[in-house]
Amino acid sequence: MVGMPPDGSEEAHLPHAAPPTNHGHTLAAWVTVALVIAGTAAASGGVLAGRAWLFWGGLGVVVVAIVVGLTLKAFGFGQPESSGPARGTDRSGS
Repeated sequence: MVGMPPDGSEEAHLPHAAPPTNHGHTLAAWVTVALVIAGTAAASGGVLAGRAWLFWGGLGVVVVAIVVGLTLKAFGFGQPESSGPARGTDRSGS
């Protein structure tokens, strides 16, 4: 083929580093997901039972879950921020 090295190999352009490997395995993630599931289950039950207060209460639990998750992350129980460059920001051409 034209443009390929004689040994048939190809050059790969891969990211320099992978993100942390504990994706989602944090207290903040588990608590947030558990509360969101409970809230959506309550809201769904409210729709099925025709109870508006249960629907809105379930949505309230979802909002509280997001606040609790962000609070736990702020206190250090969430995914640590990456210390390396973000993907796609290396413009050195190497």
